[in-house]
Amino acid sequence: MLAQAVKQIAHVDMDAFYVSVELLYRPELRGQPVVVGAPGDQRGVVAAASYEARAFGIHSAMPSRTAKKLCPHAVFLPGNYELYEQWSERVRTVFERFTPVVHMVSIDEAYLDLTGTERLHGTAWAAAQKIQRAVWEETQLPCSIGVAQSCVVSKVASDLAKPRGLLWIPVDAEAAFLAPLPVRRIPGIGKVTEKTLAGLGVRTVGELARVKREKLEEVFGQWGEALYRKARGRDADLWFLDEEQKSISHERTFAEDVGDAQQLDATLAYLAELVGQRLREARLYARTVTLKLRYENFQTLTRALTLNQPTDLDVVLYEAAARLFRRNWNRKRKLRLLGIAAGQLDAAPGQLSLLDADRHARREKLTAAADAVRNRFGADALRSAKSLLRKPTH
Repeated sequence: MLAQAVKQIAHVDMDAFYVSVELLYRPELRGQPVVVGAPGDQRGVVAAASYEARAFGIHSAMPSRTAKKLCPHAVFLPGNYELYEQWSERVRTVFERFTPVVHMVSIDEAYLDLTGTERLHGTAWAAAQKIQRAVWEETQLPCSIGVAQSCVVSKVASDLAKPRGLLWIPVDAEAAFLAPLPVRRIPGIGKVTEKTLAGLGVRTVGELARVKREKLEEVFGQWGEALYRKARGRDADLWFLDEEQKSISHERTFAEDVGDAQQLDATLAYLAELVGQRLREARLYARTVTLKLRYENFQTLTRALTLNQPTDLDVVLYEAAARLFRRNWNRKRKLRLLGIAAGQLDAAPGQLSLLDADRHARREKLTAAADAVRNRFGADALRSAKSLLRKPTH
């Protein structure tokens, strides 16, 4: 009887991805503190920061005005998200040469299952080196890679390897590797969970691993089991989502304020496709859809709608967002930004009624076919007719 192959998962994280893409077109900015996001003198947030900018304390989601105060000489660039998506697809094609099992969890990170590829690429460590080299040679974009038996440990390893690093965790060394790290290093644990764990006297992953499963389930409910497994370096059967990570979203800031209803509706359709694709890649289903409107004077409005059943389908997300849009957009005012977020995420779809099941099955079949085309030929190889009516953001 043949021995079962040891699972080897690589987590590839592109280093300062938005900034790195921008530097391909602006090489004169290399070595300078660069920020992608809202201008430093306007309302808005940082989407990404170069490592030179991070040295001043700048980080993503920080208000741009704060970033400007921390580093007055930083260069602020507007985001070009369609361009970033194009480069993400190029990176994906490199990954797919090394393994057929590529799970893109966001525009700039992916899990690659290298199990059983030894005859083609050597050990997982050797494969990771080849992947990192190939990404750089073919795109000039830097990345960091962590390799381990589980997704959770490989992600922690890639984070510690940044920037441009490689870190392999030997078989059966996962728990020892994680033990001295603060609990926030575990994917999905944010400030709220960290504070709750601190109340239990738990600050490191090793301390978390010593807490009994029953206690974690008592405090965290269904997520207690996920915490128990992650602390030991094992992936959770349940998708663990911290209070701070309960949505998948996409938004567009227009180069010029837009008041054309058809253009805004087309943008909604496009955003719904992006959100839907990310939900399916993460194998998650959304119970709520939130619409975000920002007017030309920066007044921001958000409205949410709860769905009858959790979904990962573009068309359902679009229909919900369009309904919110029709109810809440003041047609006399132009919009600066439009966004869609899928929230209350679940790892399982909802139970459909018999009347809805057939229609849902047809939609699922069409969506799966569209995803197959996009995966093979690129993200923009197939879009709905409605979304194609949108104009470029830049």
